[in-house]
Amino acid sequence: MNLNTDFVAWFRSVAPYVNVFRGKTFIFGIGGEMVADEKFVSFIHDINLLASLGVRLILVYDAHPQIQQRLNESHPDKYAALNSGITDISSLNFVKETIGRVHSEIEALLSMGLPNSPMANADIHVASGNFITACPFGIISGVDFLLTGKVRKINTRAIQTCLDQGNVVLMSPLGYSPTGEIFNLTMENVATETAIALSAEKLIFLLDKFDETSTSTENAVRLPRELTVAQTKLLLQQTRNNTFHLNNEIRQKLACAINACEGKVTRTHLISRHMDGAILRELFTHFGIGCMVSREPLETLRNAGIEDVGTILQLIEPLEAEGILVRRNRELLEIEIDRFIVFEHDGITIGCAALYPFPQERMCELACLAVHPSYRNQGHGNRLLKAIEERAVAQGNEKLFVLTTHATHWFIEHGFSEASLSDLPKLKQDLYNYKRRSKVFIKTLTI
Repeated sequence: MNLNTDFVAWFRSVAPYVNVFRGKTFIFGIGGEMVADEKFVSFIHDINLLASLGVRLILVYDAHPQIQQRLNESHPDKYAALNSGITDISSLNFVKETIGRVHSEIEALLSMGLPNSPMANADIHVASGNFITACPFGIISGVDFLLTGKVRKINTRAIQTCLDQGNVVLMSPLGYSPTGEIFNLTMENVATETAIALSAEKLIFLLDKFDETSTSTENAVRLPRELTVAQTKLLLQQTRNNTFHLNNEIRQKLACAINACEGKVTRTHLISRHMDGAILRELFTHFGIGCMVSREPLETLRNAGIEDVGTILQLIEPLEAEGILVRRNRELLEIEIDRFIVFEHDGITIGCAALYPFPQERMCELACLAVHPSYRNQGHGNRLLKAIEERAVAQGNEKLFVLTTHATHWFIEHGFSEASLSDLPKLKQDLYNYKRRSKVFIKTLTI
């Protein structure tokens, strides 16, 4: 495949994501390490691209390494206290000063518009404000955290107004109390609570050590591509029991993901900040490159409806062209659509199957079993078969049969036995296509 064909195929593949993401709210949590990295400019280019596609964007940042460096140079005695999470008045002055500088640097990058660059013709307007009402973190186990705080309330109306005006909202890890106090917050707390308050489509954390699994720990584990909230809770419990090891940054972000998804955020993503174009690869490819946490499993099996006809045709037409499946035109498929089930992954149909009953013989036929080529060898065919068998049993059938020209071994491995044409229902025998010479396989169902 040549470069032009590759580009066209890729461009077409991202169209569904563009349509889905337009008008949705994405919140990015970025650490100070990323802001200081020279690759941060590329990240800003990608933010510009998302903004141009109509995504409503909020960037929440921290300046922890910059603050620590400033304190270490000027007041080493304050370094240990702030590193443990305690913020006193003098430390807060360094926090405000450093955050102000970092804030201006990010605004400057977002304001770029150099010709012959990814920011050419960019028209990004940045909005900031006192969107966060904060309160003291409190006294924990006898330790007073002083001016370290936590989010008490998010001014969602003000943020929504900024987003409605087409602005990118830039939020710092500072919060303000009704009495005029300033509190030092964490980026994670601000990003998570903002995402929950706005019922954001996505909360996205860019991690410094996403790919780091402790090489000195035998039970280190890499994050899977997808997790439900329940699976994430179990994983964190296993790390607490020393069954698995995850670094502190990942554990912290997974805890935020649980809170966010339980608070009606649709998806939370954890991505490595070190990969160029990481957010584009995660958001605009089906498999992504990070870890995505959702409330419920992304895979669903359901009855097909008339709206699924086009997608089913796309799945089965290549197999029909190869002679693997019998051809079905759209009109026939529309008539028989209630015979079909579809298998979805994150809203995309990746498989289908159909069941045709023969009540008098208490038999039924499995037909049109198809899985998209990109998703084969992942067990999806097994799930479709199991669902068809369960439906057949529920209808009172004792046997399931299939006619196949190519997948004989697969059906044998799944409990089917080769049979003869005379073993089929009489009506099916009369419809048998002798030109195809399909082999007959039958499976006795467990009732």
